[in-house]
Amino acid sequence: MNFIIAVDGPAASGKGTVAGQLAATYNLPYLDTGLLYRAVGVQAGDASSREAAIAAAQALDPSSLEDPALRTREAGEAASRVAAIPEVRAALLDFQRAFAAQASGAVLDGRDIGTVIAPHAHAKLFVTAAPEIRAERRWKQLVAQGEDVTLADVMADIRRRDQRDSGRADAPLIQAADAVLLDTSKLDIRMSVDAARRIVEEARARWAGS
Repeated sequence: MNFIIAVDGPAASGKGTVAGQLAATYNLPYLDTGLLYRAVGVQAGDASSREAAIAAAQALDPSSLEDPALRTREAGEAASRVAAIPEVRAALLDFQRAFAAQASGAVLDGRDIGTVIAPHAHAKLFVTAAPEIRAERRWKQLVAQGEDVTLADVMADIRRRDQRDSGRADAPLIQAADAVLLDTSKLDIRMSVDAARRIVEEARARWAGS
């Protein structure tokens, strides 16, 4: 029963937490596609080098996605830069689509899951929150990891990434026409996950009745 859940949204919106909890609830394999781009950015070394980024994407080893270095602020910024390179996105496309096509179904989160990777997904969520809320969440996360960073710096990162992700020509961050918007600005983790489950349950009911 190949039931696919696509979770898209901007940085620090809560989409990863929501997607992970949905995967656990429905016993589905889960892929944080942002880690693919983080891995490419980190492995490329010089994230401004188009050639290095393309080579890293073409030779990406899935086992590298477990590297804790992918969770850093620098890795996030590098991911946003290399994700704007069409050849990088093309190199990672098949991997993501194959993951979504598993017989068991799958949960994927990212920025173009419902629009490009799995436009046929049975449940689509677009998870977002106010930029200020997202910046504070990411700042707290980074500080907890031991990074020395100010809230102002993280706010600047968030705004820069939003502009880059939404403005790129290839697979920009946009809400799919059939995705359900979930604004987590005023929701805690439990409330966000509960709201996401309700959205998915409605999609599952439609799917079962089709």
